[in-house]
Amino acid sequence: MSTWTAVLVASALAFVLKLLGHLVPETWLDGDRTTRVTSALPIALLAALVGVQTLTTTSGSIVLDSRAAAVGAAIVALLLRAPFLVVVVLAAAVAAGLRLLGLP
Repeated sequence: MSTWTAVLVASALAFVLKLLGHLVPETWLDGDRTTRVTSALPIALLAALVGVQTLTTTSGSIVLDSRAAAVGAAIVALLLRAPFLVVVVLAAAVAAGLRLLGLP
């Protein structure tokens, strides 16, 4: 299967999924539990993405390097109620400093 075929198939599947989402009856989506779950899904997906990107290599093995330290520094800054821009700059500075010291 060529790359373009895979892209076209994935695009068609995404379109069909969106179309099926519009066909779901509203009564299925009205409950409090459904609202809580659907509002928490983006948070869970973003946390999973950060975890995978921080703790794995391209081969899939788990590694602790400067990225993990940068995320740790960002978490501490967030707990101290630092502004978002400060959190991002601090995390970047921690990662750059550790890489400058030779940590991968």
